[in-house]
Order: sequence, then structure tokens, then C-alpha cells
Amino acid sequence: MSEHEPGKQHAFRARRSREWLAALPLAAMVIGVAWIITASGSANVDQQSAATTARSGTVAAEVAPAPAELEPAVAAPSEPVSETATLTGIASTVDPDWLDSTAESTGIPRRMLAAYAGAALALREEQPACELGWSTLAGIGKTESGHATLGGTTALPDGSTSQPILGPQLDGSAFDAISDTDHGRWDGDEVWDRAVGPMQFIPSTWERWGADGNDDGVSDPNQVDDAALATARYLCHSGNLSSATGWHAAIYSYNHSESYVTAVTTAANAYARAARS
Repeated sequence: MSEHEPGKQHAFRARRSREWLAALPLAAMVIGVAWIITASGSANVDQQSAATTARSGTVAAEVAPAPAELEPAVAAPSEPVSETATLTGIASTVDPDWLDSTAESTGIPRRMLAAYAGAALALREEQPACELGWSTLAGIGKTESGHATLGGTTALPDGSTSQPILGPQLDGSAFDAISDTDHGRWDGDEVWDRAVGPMQFIPSTWERWGADGNDDGVSDPNQVDDAALATARYLCHSGNLSSATGWHAAIYSYNHSESYVTAVTTAANAYARAARS
């Protein structure tokens, strides 16, 4: 599959042992990552690895911080906007004007952008040393599920998806074998696990990292705010992502594949440039 067909293969790179995309030379990768960090805030990602445990990253050389104007703007409580009334939790903290302009310039669905930016803002408060950038979350969301559009799915105004986003059975035939860990609660499969939701969490990883991003009292990998916040925290578990090396390590920890890092870097770079233009 190409990177334009993210769901059937990109969504499950973390669960397989072989790579399917041609990796870029390391020097080019470092340059690309440095652009993301400099142009959009920082980068940060930490998700499940090789279908077993959560990954951790390392830190390296420092990079110049992102320009403030490229960071997601915080909504002003004194100036409620009609559309923000439908947003709760982390998504409601993002300035609607910033969402409008950035969604238009990047092509990211507005509701998904609200989740990515809201998660980045949340981690700015929770773990400021992490320096997670919204474009990194967007790069992962694009690679994993095409921003929750896989198979005709859409992110609804409340952050739920129009239908579940599920990966193939992790039965060892094409990806690493993972026997059922959630009794089919999230993936509907009581024999094998399947990756779930727009950020493609394996149920056992969601059990550890699941978050409630929309403040409804439930941690649901199918809910975009929950998934984005969980991804952000998973990534920040790697450490400071304001360096090219640290960023690379965090993305790699999310999915142990250099080709995966390449795909996320390409997408995140494109969003950072679009937002900057």
C-alpha cells in the first residue's frame, strides 16, 4: 500500500516485523525532522511498539523553538463562538479562528485538527518540557487513518467516528500475533487483537495509556480527543522532543519501523510548511 492508503498497512506498522516503505537516508530524515520542530512547535509521539509494550525515546541535541505564531492559539473564554459550543474538553481550548485558518491551509479536517491542537495545548500545561507539536500528532493521524477518513469514516462534531476504525486481525499471518487482551471490548474480536481508532491503539496499550480528552468520563480509543490526548502522553513519555534525535526516537517508539518514521516525517513536514505559508 502507498502512504495514500494508510489504513490497511500504515495503521499496523507497529505490529509487524518488516518494513514496507523505502526509508529516506538518515541525513535527509534529520533535516526533515528539524524543520518540523522549528516550524511547528516541537514533535512528540509515543505509542505501542511491535505489539507488546509502550515505547520510550531518547533525547539529543537542542533545536530552536518553534515560532509562537505557529502554535495553536488558546480560545478566549470571554468570546464564545457558536461552533465551540459543540466542542468539549481539550478541543474547546483551541481558538476557532486558528482552527479555521490552519484547517484551510493544511487540508486537515477541522474536527481532527481541534483534537491534535487541543492535545498539544494540554501537554504544554501537563508536561512543558516535552515540547510536543500539533503537526506531529497530525502526521501520525494522517499515517494511521487518514485523519479518521479510512473506509469512508468521518469524525463527527462530538469527536466520535461515524464507524469504528479497525485494523486486521493480529494473528501472525501478516503482522505480529497478539492474542485477545480486551475480550473484544474495543475491537469486537475475542480471539485476536486488532488496532482501534483514528490513532490505531492496540487494546492492551490503550489499557495503559487511554485518556479522556473530551471530559465525558470515558476513555474511548474511537473518540478523537481521547485518542489524540493518549497519543500525546505516550509520546511525551519518551522525553523532550525538541531535538531531531529525540523526535525521531519518539516516532520510532510509536512504531518500530524507519519507513513509518519516514511517512510521519513527510506528513508532519507538509503540515508545518502549509501552516507557515
